[in-house]
Amino acid sequence: MNRRPARPPRSHPPRRSSGPARPPVDDPARRAALDTIRAVRADDAYANLVLPKLLRERRLSTRDAALATELAYGTCRAWGLLDEVLAACVDRPLSKVEPPLLDALRLGAYQLLRTRIPAHAAVAATVDLVRADLGSRVTGFANAVLRRVAENDEDAWLDRLAPDDPIGNIAARTAHPHWIARAFADALGTTGEELAAALRADDERPAVHLVARPGELSAEELAALTGGDPAPYSPYGVRMEAGAGDPGDLPPVRENLAGVQDEGSQLCALALTRVPVDGPDERWLDLCAGPGGKAALLGALVGINGGTLDAVEQAPHRARLVEQSTAGMPVTVHVADGRDCGLEPGFDRVLVDAPCTGLGALRRRPEARWRRQPSDVGDLTKLQRELFTAALELVRPGGVVAYVVCSPHLAETEGVVSDVLRKTGATQLDAREFFPGVPDLGAGPAVQLWPHRHGTDAMFCALVRR
Repeated sequence: MNRRPARPPRSHPPRRSSGPARPPVDDPARRAALDTIRAVRADDAYANLVLPKLLRERRLSTRDAALATELAYGTCRAWGLLDEVLAACVDRPLSKVEPPLLDALRLGAYQLLRTRIPAHAAVAATVDLVRADLGSRVTGFANAVLRRVAENDEDAWLDRLAPDDPIGNIAARTAHPHWIARAFADALGTTGEELAAALRADDERPAVHLVARPGELSAEELAALTGGDPAPYSPYGVRMEAGAGDPGDLPPVRENLAGVQDEGSQLCALALTRVPVDGPDERWLDLCAGPGGKAALLGALVGINGGTLDAVEQAPHRARLVEQSTAGMPVTVHVADGRDCGLEPGFDRVLVDAPCTGLGALRRRPEARWRRQPSDVGDLTKLQRELFTAALELVRPGGVVAYVVCSPHLAETEGVVSDVLRKTGATQLDAREFFPGVPDLGAGPAVQLWPHRHGTDAMFCALVRR
């Protein structure tokens, strides 16, 4: 959303369900949510890292933890939409509103527009937080602004604020920046209902995906141990309901018999292993290995056949995570830049899980859609081309490279692949063959997964033979 119209005329407030009376000042759920929102805004923190820590430290009850999660993540997802509505209710630019006060107004506006919390309770609870943090001098202002927000429900606000053009309108109604909606539309080839479905999927709380370590545990055994269900596509995957607790606390994960990994990531790594190669097949490489999920899956698989995996990661702290994930496997971790890692060429299989915008995992990172900018794409695609080219120099003739990004943006996917193929003369394979049982894979030759189609992150995979 890009514009800030004048304040709309008053209308009747939306009807709301009955609910609890005004919460007390001691409101641990809203306090945790507000502290998370402030950390995201002030410190560029990640909500999915800040909030779980706060919940543990403050020992919130299950009910309070659930409310805090809904409010914190929901506010971060709807950030731009909330600011558009607030801008129509404030008689000054939002840049002139104290940032801590604006954080509270966002939290209050989210409750009013996107929850079933009664309006009087949402307003009163937010004003109480403002009073506790900033004193009584601004409580009247906060109260007045939120009451203006409450004069319309979300649909009525969008009817007033959303642009008329199809992509801008869908972007506004799904709380996405216009440029991201455009990128999704370009990748899907439509501005219709499927685009709306893809964008709406970013607001759905994703299931927890686990991966069983090959040779240690089957997917069926992992499902029985965790109460999940075997994944529909990955032979090593398990899906669990969202909100089932911290998956890192599950015994199989603690004991390194399983990991937490999106099924789409599993499928892309497995696709690399399924392509036939002539000659030796025992020396594999993960060129961008941090934090280690794909390296652990590849390391386990190559180890079963007596081979080895080299894992390259530039950031030392991420390299340590790779070491932890692959402990006990025939994996050697190198702290190096994948563009010039110093390893001897001749690898049979190489994975390039390149740094990207992460637009394919917005449902897992609440604030990411507002943090990323179109200007990020140029630097990332340059890096992606360099890493992909380096991988083709490291793989042996007849070997295979998988280029993978967690993004549907055409510049990061088809654009990078076509450019590298043109310059190197490598041959692209039809990747769909190596995603057995996965429906709706499009026209190929690359594979683009989607949350709304497959229940996975929007992973892209191109398979190339040197």
